[in-house]
Amino acid sequence: MNYLQDLFSNLYILGFFAISIPLLISLRMFLIIIYSVRLKNLMDDPVDRSVHERKTPTMGGVGIFITFSIALLVWGMVAPLLKEDLIRLLSIIVACIMLLFLGIKDDLIGFSPIKKLIVQACAAFIVVGITDLRITNLDGLFGVFEIPYAISVALTIFIFTFLINSYNLIDGIDGLAGSIALISCISFGAVFCLNQNHLLILVTLTLIGSLLGFLRFNMSKKHRIFMGDSGTMFIGFLLPYFAFSFLMVNGQENHVAVLSNGIIFALAVLSFPILDTLRVFIIRISNGKSPFMADKNHIHHRLLSLGLGHRQASFWIAVTNCFVIVIALSISALNINLQFLIITFLIPLVYLIPFIVVREEGKIKIAKLKESK
Repeated sequence: MNYLQDLFSNLYILGFFAISIPLLISLRMFLIIIYSVRLKNLMDDPVDRSVHERKTPTMGGVGIFITFSIALLVWGMVAPLLKEDLIRLLSIIVACIMLLFLGIKDDLIGFSPIKKLIVQACAAFIVVGITDLRITNLDGLFGVFEIPYAISVALTIFIFTFLINSYNLIDGIDGLAGSIALISCISFGAVFCLNQNHLLILVTLTLIGSLLGFLRFNMSKKHRIFMGDSGTMFIGFLLPYFAFSFLMVNGQENHVAVLSNGIIFALAVLSFPILDTLRVFIIRISNGKSPFMADKNHIHHRLLSLGLGHRQASFWIAVTNCFVIVIALSISALNINLQFLIITFLIPLVYLIPFIVVREEGKIKIAKLKESK
């Protein structure tokens, strides 16, 4: 056991196995799940707002969770983790299990929005209470530095629940949810690797391996499977977990990689689900509907209506997400409030460029038709 711990103390070896092991497990796991789901007819039936035309196996999140949790339990035994790290690891698994079963029930029989919010808040409270993971500082954004404890806890739980649901809402086309999660894991994981935080390296890289296995089947024509709420619930929980962990790690001066604009960087990484959710909520409320009422007003739906395929739309959004992250890193020397203004202006602009272009082309065509008459 000591030999294994010495071996996995090497970050390169740790990173290689943290990605490759869950990837290899998931390639077999998803075939088993697809067969089982088809056998039991636990398929996703197309409805009016669906973008697929035939029954497709769901429960992809179950496969991601199984490979993710098995790998994490193994790393917990062989990796050089401290006692505090093992407690954090246990709290992550417990919260993910709660959200996994919430998602499974929602996939199978449905669940009211209020009950889902309660379970999500409880999962967030478990992690915040056990590990004291919370947002404690805004780095001077709006003139705020240290946040009082009670406000810090409430704000953290609110952001957890908001981002869980935001991530759930973007799971509408093949490859999108998996790609956005992959970008988030790589972005935050890179900082964790530079700062040699073994626990966070393991969790992010293990999820990367599990997601790569899922995307292999999610993008397949023959053996396609959807992530479903079983996946979006616990992965949507892990993304803000990584963000809050990054902000806590980033605030420690003894670390190698410290970003002066940690808040802006985290906002850029999670920009797409945040923007898409705020956008559809505003549209629904302005139309006198419940913000939780499903529709086809998401950005990915609009991209499909412009003639893009699933892969093209997912690729466009993923590339745009990466562009926003690069911009956030490039403006880190500016005043934090100016950075916030730039990034909040840039996010809707770049994600909605296709709609602006199409609208302008439509106006030109209409003008030409009027001239011809």
